[in-house]
Amino acid sequence: MWNHKESPSRIEKRFEFEEYQKISIFLKKIDELCKEKKIYPNISFGKNFVSVSIFLDSEKIPSNEKEFSIRLDDYFLEK
Repeated sequence: MWNHKESPSRIEKRFEFEEYQKISIFLKKIDELCKEKKIYPNISFGKNFVSVSIFLDSEKIPSNEKEFSIRLDDYFLEK
């Protein structure tokens, strides 16, 4: 589940992985989706996680950002 935060308005999620190799594959998929949707979130990662923050222009989550987050969830479930 994505967390909706304020100040600044954003949605965030941390994805946990058992293998670093799967993180690399996930990051590549994020890169492709960013180019497709023209959304460039803040991304951080470590040995077993990827954290994504998508900053919003308003309190409401726009449809493009919502679809972006749903697709990231789908990519994560493919692992």
